[in-house]
Amino acid sequence: MKKTTLILLMACAFLLSACSHKEKANEVRVGTIAGPETKLMSVAKKVALKKFGLHVKIITFTDYALPNQALEEGDIDANAFQHYPFLLSQMKAHHYAFAPVGNTFLYPMGLYSKKIKSLSELKPGSEIAIPNDPSNEARALLLLQKAGLITLQPKATINATIQDIASNPNHYKVVSLDAAQLPRVLQDVTVAAINTNYAVPAGLSPAKNALFAEKTDSPYVNLIVARAVDKNEKKIQELVAAYQSEPVVLEAKKLFGDSAVPGFTVQTH
Repeated sequence: MKKTTLILLMACAFLLSACSHKEKANEVRVGTIAGPETKLMSVAKKVALKKFGLHVKIITFTDYALPNQALEEGDIDANAFQHYPFLLSQMKAHHYAFAPVGNTFLYPMGLYSKKIKSLSELKPGSEIAIPNDPSNEARALLLLQKAGLITLQPKATINATIQDIASNPNHYKVVSLDAAQLPRVLQDVTVAAINTNYAVPAGLSPAKNALFAEKTDSPYVNLIVARAVDKNEKKIQELVAAYQSEPVVLEAKKLFGDSAVPGFTVQTH
């Protein structure tokens, strides 16, 4: 009798373990930053369940350092909140073994002006304002280079500073100011490089008002990130496919208008 009971208990334990494993295989935990982008993941959650039978559990954070920490500690399976330069800096600082597994949206930095209608109207010595925090200063300098206004040192990329300007033939005065102040200084400078999160509240649209703006080949497209060892897991790939779907693009259009540019081709399979 005792032997039979023991066998039954072992069988139950095995079945519970198998069921638990199956549930985990059909569930993916993803970290987001609280706000509109979490709403996009909520749409992806519905797509994932309907299309793949995948249960997406969304864990929201308010501190930008926490989603990567949670991913490292195994509390979540993926996160969706950061662009590649931020990811790279975090991986370097904390020795994270992470990998980008899919693009989400680009929120373009643009060059705006209230004094000229085209960059071809820029006169030598014109003043160009850019953000003064290190990450966005580099981003703005790369944008100025992309627009053909300056040339940076060959090794200057996502860590570029004003000191890395190698060529400025028209002697533009590049000045660094607080990012939040830039929409308000458009009356004083000829051009300002402004992030979307500051441009939109000021009534500026990257698609309609920017003289030049980032495209989807920018390294600043936001990403879905997973641990490198998990990047090929079926549930991670299904999460990406669910996010890169038409319902998510339509929701982004509703939430952000033309200020969120898909960094992917919509998956239809």
